Amino acid sequence: MDAQTQWTGLDAGRLDRIGDHLERNYIAPGKIAGCQVLVARHGHLAYQKSFGLRDRERAVAWSDDTIVRLYSMTKPITSVALMMLYERGLFQLNDPVSRVIPGWRDHQVWVSGEGEDMKTEPPKRPITFRDMLCHTGGLGYGSLLNALTGAPAGHAVDKVYAQLDVGRGPGETLETFVDKLGKVPLRYHPGERWMYSLSTDVCGYLVQALSGKRFDRFLKEEILEPLGMHETAHNVAPQNHNRLAACYRRGGDKQLHLVDDPTDSPFLHEPSFFGGGSGLTGTIADYHRFCEMLRRGGELDGVRIIGPRTLDLMRMNHLPEGGDLAGLAIGAFSETAYEGVGFGLGFASTLNQMKTQSLGIGDYYWGGAASTIFWVDPVEDLCVVFLTQLLPSSSFNFRGQLKSIIYGAIVD
Repeated sequence: MDAQTQWTGLDAGRLDRIGDHLERNYIAPGKIAGCQVLVARHGHLAYQKSFGLRDRERAVAWSDDTIVRLYSMTKPITSVALMMLYERGLFQLNDPVSRVIPGWRDHQVWVSGEGEDMKTEPPKRPITFRDMLCHTGGLGYGSLLNALTGAPAGHAVDKVYAQLDVGRGPGETLETFVDKLGKVPLRYHPGERWMYSLSTDVCGYLVQALSGKRFDRFLKEEILEPLGMHETAHNVAPQNHNRLAACYRRGGDKQLHLVDDPTDSPFLHEPSFFGGGSGLTGTIADYHRFCEMLRRGGELDGVRIIGPRTLDLMRMNHLPEGGDLAGLAIGAFSETAYEGVGFGLGFASTLNQMKTQSLGIGDYYWGGAASTIFWVDPVEDLCVVFLTQLLPSSSFNFRGQLKSIIYGAIVD
């Protein structure tokens, strides 16, 4: 047994199947331009490799220090930030969000119809902090979902998002954003269903309002810098512009189409909207440090970010009556499958391996729109990060495939 296998319990030869699989099935046929994978167990790095190109148009290889758009892998970091304030006694999970956002006291719930014929009713209970962390508050993704999926606005409430121009683009701020959301009808009564939504952007606003610090500064001062995540931010630092990967979309012709050129990407400039649900850029080394903090119960290299019991609370299933997403979710868009999957305060989790048809009971995880993924498995003492830049994230089941290979390499 080699030293690496002895430290990690992962067979190095079997882990090499990762590269074989990605090269043969994705890089060579041009399904993705490039990617990188990191696997660590018991605090030891077991596997880290980069493949293909980060910029196909300029033939630039994907290097280990490549910077990517994390998109919704911003959400777990934001959720931890808000729960840090929970630990300071600044809110309780069942507190109404309207305590911080007074304009939300007049929210209505959609019943039927659209436009002038839309019927609404008052919510049965207020939207809570737990709802924002758990996507159970009645918010949706609105017109932003249409941009991500390419589908036209369908539901009547989505059309209201578009009419009010609810977005995260230039000129929008967290303040204007939450003000607009207060005028959009909820899709369902808070706590009764689950819908992937703009809720975590609201969590970013709540962090800002409760802490008195601009959201991006709170992240930098309270999480990113203490963890040594020096290259994670809402925009790429000027000295690092040449390391940003290109971002592609898989078209109906099954070909890659460039959608964000790294030489003139909006991520090269500081935004007006510091999103909690999307917006961070970073490296695989940085995100691994975040995952290691989670694996170690909220602490890394002597720096405690969050308490272990709070983190345990976050990764519990908070869905009503312990149900899974298959029974509660509205809409098909998400960064996870639904069968056998629960959702906590910022993370999805595997509840039932028979239903998910994948290994990793008790793991917790999320992903991003450009097909980035991570998971932490406290049972196996394992964390995995996979980065690429391919929209939409539903193109390929990278999570399931990598799980099959990585868990098949555990030999202790």
